[in-house]
Amino acid sequence: MNQEKIDRINELYHKSKGEGLTPAEKEEQASLRKEYIANIRANMRGTLNNISIQNEDGTITELSKFDKTKKN
Repeated sequence: MNQEKIDRINELYHKSKGEGLTPAEKEEQASLRKEYIANIRANMRGTLNNISIQNEDGTITELSKFDKTKKN
């Protein structure tokens, strides 16, 4: 997401607190927020996929390959 879109999200937020938004602006705000959250989630997944866990026996498991169904 580029800086212009982030600035627009902030602009719409401040306008909503002051004078209110038109229905079209509310739709734009919701769309921009949805895109922003999707980008945050994608960045977080990328970060987590690059993490490795060292097990008690010394082996290393990549978090992206961690068995989510296995109970500790």
